[in-house]
Amino acid sequence: MTDKIVVLSTCATAEEGEAIARKLVEGRLAACVNVLPGARSFYRWKGAIENAAECLLVIKSRRDLSARLCAELEKAHSYEVPEALVLQVVDGATNYLNWLTQELNVE
Repeated sequence: MTDKIVVLSTCATAEEGEAIARKLVEGRLAACVNVLPGARSFYRWKGAIENAAECLLVIKSRRDLSARLCAELEKAHSYEVPEALVLQVVDGATNYLNWLTQELNVE
């Protein structure tokens, strides 16, 4: 088990996703954020089934940064209830995990 996490979130547009990604990486709350446009989400909202085009964010970070990352995500997000699902990284490529560690350390 590692101390690394992947946070999944969605947002309305690629532009919003890029702004959130930049904010998280600049603040060293994320080492990398993939911004994947073209997602279609189906969900229940306020009693009705909705669907929307969205952009998926795949955010790579560290467990002890999770609360701060989620707080910043909520502040920067346009949604009333932003998605933030934190997944534990069990293992991964050693060089990539070392790079994540390096990028998440404040100098």
